[in-house]
Amino acid sequence: MSVVTNTTTIGAIELPSRRNTELMLLGFAVVIPMFAYANVGLAIDGKLPPGMLFYGLALAVLAGIAHLVVRRFAKYADPLLLPLGILLNGLGVVFIWRLDQSERLQNLAKRAFGGFSPSAPNQMLYTALGIALFAGVLLILKDHRTLQRFTYISMAAALVLLILPIIPGLGADVFGAKIWISVGGFSIQPGEFAKIVLAVFFAGYLMVKRDALALASRRFMGLYLPRGRDLGPILMIWAMSLLILIFENDLGTSLLFFGMFVIMLYVATERTSWIVIGLLMSVAGAVVVASFSGHVEARVNAWLDPFGCYATSGACEQVGQSLMSFGSGGVLGTGLGQGHSDLILFAANSDFIFSTVGEELGLAGVMAFLLLYGLIVERGVRTALAARDPFGKLFAIGLSGAFALQIFVVAGGVMGLIPLTGMTMPFLASGGSSVLANWALIGILIRISDTARRPAPAPAPSPDSEMTQVVRPS
Repeated sequence: MSVVTNTTTIGAIELPSRRNTELMLLGFAVVIPMFAYANVGLAIDGKLPPGMLFYGLALAVLAGIAHLVVRRFAKYADPLLLPLGILLNGLGVVFIWRLDQSERLQNLAKRAFGGFSPSAPNQMLYTALGIALFAGVLLILKDHRTLQRFTYISMAAALVLLILPIIPGLGADVFGAKIWISVGGFSIQPGEFAKIVLAVFFAGYLMVKRDALALASRRFMGLYLPRGRDLGPILMIWAMSLLILIFENDLGTSLLFFGMFVIMLYVATERTSWIVIGLLMSVAGAVVVASFSGHVEARVNAWLDPFGCYATSGACEQVGQSLMSFGSGGVLGTGLGQGHSDLILFAANSDFIFSTVGEELGLAGVMAFLLLYGLIVERGVRTALAARDPFGKLFAIGLSGAFALQIFVVAGGVMGLIPLTGMTMPFLASGGSSVLANWALIGILIRISDTARRPAPAPAPSPDSEMTQVVRPS
């Protein structure tokens, strides 16, 4: 007796997209900045600010548009990246508006620059443009692996972006650093976009060369040293970072690019020796350049003893005011709108806006912001671990590492841990280039995470699997 049974191939179980979770988190990401906005208005004027409703609606509309784009074009993306970006960006606008309301800051700006223009409206415009760029990344970049074809083109593009600020007539010297270009009355910081373009080049290059770079020639003090001929790439990037430091007087960008390359090199090769070599080369390069660059030397002196040259050096005055802001904030802060960090003239447009956070929200607020930034880095690293292709892994870890390094050099500079770098705090400080570049970075990470979490398509059933004959003994 024979029994014939039918068995069909069952497709893969569809994973939850987590878009509803993202929508719920976006609600909190909009409400919290609105609450902070109201708090600042009550502290300064004793009443709710008149633009609170418009600000809340604008932020909610932008968050809703970004959510709909992710829901439609990146269904399986990480649900935390977009809410974290909206929350930080929204709080950044609140802190910038808080500094705009300072009469002391307005008077200082009028005396120094001949006039005062509020930065918060421009920041909202930049946020809208950043969300548009974020949506454009998800619409155009269907698969992050297509960027691998532009490995060496991206290297050339990054070099052009880094050279632009030192071209006479195009570059602008802002507070001693030549990292800006002026186009049609607008100032652009090309280095913010260069970090993304360089990450494409590093990921594509290291994916091909990682086996050769992982080879070790000898062991020294517990470290496997690379072969001499394999030191070429790191020496080239080191030289490029030194040239940036020399010609642009920009310590932050130099540390960011070289540090990002070393992180990606370590991930690609799993050799601890690259980390040690990179740190030694960074210190050596900084010491050499600081010995003959007046701008870098002034920042190093301000870091070593900010109150020793407080009355004679602008760098020392800025660091001293920043340290006093953090000190007066204590554990819980003075309260939103009740601090004195507006004494720093350009606090809203630079890394010193973090001093306002330290004074008005205290140690608790600083740790909360660092935790939010750390969550973005953690989700980026998680995305790199989940990526199914080596290019995506290196690309995601490069973007996450660059973001983490920027947070470190900015927060470390204003807290006195390292010399000032002059970079802008992502999403927090006023600046169109920074907002646009970081929203593009978030968009790319969302695209990689969508590809990594998306279920693989079920294989087509073969004719033999549709009907299986099972013969049992009668």
